[in-house]
Amino acid sequence: MKRSGDPGAKPTSSSVAGPDCCGGLGNIDFRQADLCVMTWLLGYVDPLDPSFVAAVLTIAFNPLYWNVVARWEHKTRKLSRAFGSPYLACYSLSVTILLLNFLRSHCFTQAMVSQPKMDSLDTPAAYGLGLALLGLGVVLVLSSFFALGFAGTFLGDYFGILKEARVTVFPFNILDNPMYWGSTANYLGWAIIPAPCLPAGAVGSEARQPHGPAPDGAGGPHLHGGPPV
Repeated sequence: MKRSGDPGAKPTSSSVAGPDCCGGLGNIDFRQADLCVMTWLLGYVDPLDPSFVAAVLTIAFNPLYWNVVARWEHKTRKLSRAFGSPYLACYSLSVTILLLNFLRSHCFTQAMVSQPKMDSLDTPAAYGLGLALLGLGVVLVLSSFFALGFAGTFLGDYFGILKEARVTVFPFNILDNPMYWGSTANYLGWAIIPAPCLPAGAVGSEARQPHGPAPDGAGGPHLHGGPPV
């Protein structure tokens, strides 16, 4: 209950229910919950499989790694000073990123092999869809890489390696983050294609839209993703 602004006004009911409204979660009978959807999902995903856990960890860790290192370098320039050149520091970081992405791709492949497979995906149509997604992903990733260049792809702007202007050629003229979309298409197509058809050395990729910071570096860079493989 609460009162209005007039001291003589009668109390009115509060529009916000109290914490004990309807008894809270105590009135919910979880025994009547329909778990068929969860049961169906667990029939195709084994979250305790070591390969699945490793894939999740590498997928989560990789972008965290290059984002943290890039921001740290932009603020401190310690890598550039340690290597004696911003270019050498950027290339060295790119090597570690590539190695981590190869590891991620390996873990993802192993997870796809070990996880249950939907029967509906074992069809020529699903195989064709997977190939189409992979083809689209490869086009987006490679065209983005050639548009950005090596240093531009591997976070060179955080090392002070700046482009003269924002990249606006294909595929950046149709998508804001083509390497993210390309990577998503790659992994989705990769998951749809039957496991025995997957090449052992296939890898995914992702990167970010160049932002073209001011020549004097004012404001600093803004992250839009991470480097590709």
